[in-house]
Amino acid sequence: MAKTGTSVRLRPDLKEALDRRARETGTSATALFERFLDEGLRREDHPLISFRDGGGGRRATVAATRLTVAQVIDTLQATDGESEADRIRGTAEYFDIPISYVQASIGYYAAFQAEVDAWRTAMDEAAERARAAWERERAVFSS
Repeated sequence: MAKTGTSVRLRPDLKEALDRRARETGTSATALFERFLDEGLRREDHPLISFRDGGGGRRATVAATRLTVAQVIDTLQATDGESEADRIRGTAEYFDIPISYVQASIGYYAAFQAEVDAWRTAMDEAAERARAAWERERAVFSS
């Protein structure tokens, strides 16, 4: 994606805080500013979705939970039901979360499906690497 030149003036205290956080995270202030802006705009459109760092990288999560949007969508797609409402209700019951959280996950997934699917693929690959490493370690004991 091509970047356009946009100049933004920040209050000195915000610029200092942004620079400090960029140093702490080992990224550029510009990249961090873009991430904050992108996530802030997404949160305006999807207020029940937040973002969290973790072993699999940064991902969309359901606010006030540790559930990822991908987990909710995976469960929704695996839930039996005669109607969409039944599947939504079943997913909410499975996780013991409000129906609105499932609906928020659906809305976010509809808007950012490729991103959520890419995170899911990366997690599957990481799990496979961990499984293979575990099997190699177990083989040490059977020699």
